[in-house]
Amino acid sequence: MELNSEVPTAAPRDAATVVMLRDDAAHGLEVFLLKRHGLSDVLGGAYVFPGGKLDDSDSQLDGTLHLDQPPAQLHLSLAEPDLTIAKAQGLFVAALREAYEESGVLFTTNPLSSNGAYKVVAQSSFNQMLSIQSLCLQTRALVPWSRWITPRMPSITNKRFDTRFFVAALPADQDARHDNHEATESIWVSPRLALEQYWAGQIELAPPQIMSLAHLARHTTVKGVLDAARCQQPPLVLPETFDESGTRVLCYPGDAAHSVPTRALPGPSRLLYRKGRFEPVEGFEALFLD
Repeated sequence: MELNSEVPTAAPRDAATVVMLRDDAAHGLEVFLLKRHGLSDVLGGAYVFPGGKLDDSDSQLDGTLHLDQPPAQLHLSLAEPDLTIAKAQGLFVAALREAYEESGVLFTTNPLSSNGAYKVVAQSSFNQMLSIQSLCLQTRALVPWSRWITPRMPSITNKRFDTRFFVAALPADQDARHDNHEATESIWVSPRLALEQYWAGQIELAPPQIMSLAHLARHTTVKGVLDAARCQQPPLVLPETFDESGTRVLCYPGDAAHSVPTRALPGPSRLLYRKGRFEPVEGFEALFLD
């Protein structure tokens, strides 16, 4: 990954991400990661969770027909008083839409077969597909987990996003896979193993994925992750960046150099850009220390 020193002037774009989880008999808790196409203008070549930008149509979906709970309840669960109810609905819908478009996983109370669903979506929008097939989205399957806002001086992209991260269990009898368009590879992997592969230079990860995987590595089951997410308000993570002795530093709430004194996440309070990657000051094991 190459460092960016450009400071974008546009406001962060709203986005949503689904951290899909499963319990594997042999490897325990696993998370689904996609490798973004190398030509992508956002994190090209990096492994990410399925997700993307909020579309206007996400807020316009008829909630009375296609949501399993009222938009006002979705708004409440995000714990963002300044957020409109319509945008709160849109963020949940965007997360579910992106999960479907990027991994083929359809969170609905009456799911189609994947092949049938893909044939429909190729000819119509996601909202039209839901309408044509009379589908109801399972917003209850998503649990708000965290909110990440790209630093004012982004380190690895020249764009900023305001992304809500949701955790969810992979629905029974569905398989996640990459679309061979926006993503070229995909893996199910334990959080720690993903970080070990990153450390070994086998995969690329962006800082939000590094810190999120380190957070997940503290849990052993899907239920443990979901229960923990339900017992908290989603923390706001707005990293702050600066250069120190020629090294880019990315610090998080609770770090001595951050404007917010209270920690938002477990793990290291800062990452340094060294040897072409972001890593904790104290080394790999610091990812798992509180």
